[in-house]
Amino acid sequence: MAEDSFPRQKARTRGFTLGAPRSFRVAEDGSRVSFIRSTSGDNPQGCLWVFDVETREERLIFDPSAADGGQELTQDERDRRERMREQMTGVTTYDADDGLTSAVFVLGGRVHVADLVAGGAHPLEHAAEGAFDVRPDPTGRRVAYVVDGALHVQDLPARGGHAGSSRVLAHDNDPDVHWGIAEFAASEELERHRGFWWSPDGERIAVARVDERPVRVWHIASPVDPDAPPRAVRYPQAGTDNADVSLSVLGLDGSRVDVDWDRDALPYLVEVTWNDRCPLTLLVLSRDQKRWLVLEADPDSGKTQALVEHTAEHWQTIVTGVPDRLSDGRLVFVEEREDTRRITLDGAPVTPAGLQVASVLDVGGDVLFAGQDDPTEMHVWRITGDGGGSPERLTTEPGVHTAARAGDLMVIVSDLADRRMRRALVLRAGAELAEIRSHVETPVIDAHPTFGVVGDREIRVAVFTPGGAEPSTPLPVILDPYGGPHFAKVLNAYRATLEPQWLADQGFAVLVADGRGTPGRGIQWEHAVYRDFAGPVLDDQVDALHAASERFGFLDLDRVGIRGWSFGGYLAAMAVLRRPDVFHAAVAGAPVTDQTLYDTAYTERYLGLPQDEEDVYRRNSLIEDAPNLTRPLLLIHGLADDNVFVANTLRMSRALTEAGRPHSFVALSGITHMTTEESVAENLLLLQVRFLREALGLVDELDAVRPA
Repeated sequence: MAEDSFPRQKARTRGFTLGAPRSFRVAEDGSRVSFIRSTSGDNPQGCLWVFDVETREERLIFDPSAADGGQELTQDERDRRERMREQMTGVTTYDADDGLTSAVFVLGGRVHVADLVAGGAHPLEHAAEGAFDVRPDPTGRRVAYVVDGALHVQDLPARGGHAGSSRVLAHDNDPDVHWGIAEFAASEELERHRGFWWSPDGERIAVARVDERPVRVWHIASPVDPDAPPRAVRYPQAGTDNADVSLSVLGLDGSRVDVDWDRDALPYLVEVTWNDRCPLTLLVLSRDQKRWLVLEADPDSGKTQALVEHTAEHWQTIVTGVPDRLSDGRLVFVEEREDTRRITLDGAPVTPAGLQVASVLDVGGDVLFAGQDDPTEMHVWRITGDGGGSPERLTTEPGVHTAARAGDLMVIVSDLADRRMRRALVLRAGAELAEIRSHVETPVIDAHPTFGVVGDREIRVAVFTPGGAEPSTPLPVILDPYGGPHFAKVLNAYRATLEPQWLADQGFAVLVADGRGTPGRGIQWEHAVYRDFAGPVLDDQVDALHAASERFGFLDLDRVGIRGWSFGGYLAAMAVLRRPDVFHAAVAGAPVTDQTLYDTAYTERYLGLPQDEEDVYRRNSLIEDAPNLTRPLLLIHGLADDNVFVANTLRMSRALTEAGRPHSFVALSGITHMTTEESVAENLLLLQVRFLREALGLVDELDAVRPA
């Protein structure tokens, strides 16, 4: 068989994510580790596995390819996967009891129960069809799950016994009122993907009630199938009403206690924590995201008391894993001080200025967290429960690391700077016991990035050349940014360098730059885009290009292209519209061209309410720039995108046409904000390269990048 091209391999492996072990859970007694992994680097079906610590053996618990029945997804499950950017099928998420003796997951809308000790899994008897987000209580006696907006509870069978019948614990007779789910704003923008939380004793559940009736109805049509009716979705457009979210504590005996807080002033429910260390605790946030409260709730009365209150000048940034409590009862939170997100214990900071806390991974007698003292890497750290001394860094190799643990057993998962890409090590008390196998395919290309720091603002960049060699003649330049909040592209992790390297191999010098607004550089750096997505973001790409050209003399500044997706697509389109003196061609994928067409929680965080900030929205949108287009521009958008609606690109294209400005537009039928369909993903890369080569004058050897 002929060797794959890189575009084909990348599409077939879903960006080299298939076959990677992930979603680790560690048994509280340290006896086993559970995880999800597909059987090969191009098999998209996730399987459930267990690693036995005593025998050092991996055991396949459940392979969905051998399951009876289909795997047709419910709409709730499709929405969950889209919000989480899930690229796998089969078992993609699961939950388990603390002892890791059994696990539960949903496949094809049916609840399944897996025996993590003996192996095997089977559908749960008497469970309702169309289930979504199944979770066991901490004691492992019963499960709860959502079906059509109703919360169901069901007793699990004792070993060798039969399951109890499913019963509805909460339901409203309205299709737009849901119990136990995360609404769009929470799951897409607030890092919360669940809607109910068991009490530690398994006798009560804290449940979010989501009333979507105030939210506007938008429609997604399928133009290739005019007989199909458009799909109606509730989309919280910037400046319009959000879902009304409340929280209730439901007893299995039928009792209900509504949790009381000022939901008018603090409408966003960001996080709920309830475990044997931490009483029922909420993090709630104001609509403008400048003020939040940590509240402790009494599950018997619903009354709350404030534990922490903070107000920010610009916005509060959510860090997952908090609030929580140490074993001794002290509150673990993350606060912004000295230009740094720092872990606090009962309000006292215990991590130093300059170490940016990205997520809290585990809390017990101490705190395990992921953090950055270098924006190009992510490491795992530990801070002792007494808060004394400096945090201990547990990972040393360059890369992006995270971890899961229970007791003294830990799994450290690393995306490394070398060609292994994904490694999962099992350690006990810091000593390596084993490595969980990875089936990620080895790329057909070698990446040779040159990392650097350029310009007065010390912008982090990565530069790629064909084959990694020093060019003997000037090369046309492609900028390949994301450029916006919450996502950095200049990472010392091999998988992140592959696509820019392939792009360079097509005859370009590729520059990736993380300017102001991107994470890992401090709060002021991120907040530089407050009320202004356009100025600092675009200026930093220009400055990075010019500063890099002083260091890398082979960058041909007379032939500069730019491409990007989502925020990167917005940035690419803006570049040729507002700085045609610098940028000579652009590929803009799924861009937000009109900021009033994006969602509340994201857009209002940075730009405010459109009815209060009309000029801010006008300056940060691109429609009025259409008459300025003088450079080649390729617009790409999925017609089924329910995150950045295709209306953004259609309005841009119409404005360009009305202004008499030629441009290209590729509409992807049936494609959402993710491009997981193999043939589409492959050919999108090839189409972009062909467009950029033609636009920048590389007309020779076009057949080498002709779409398949």
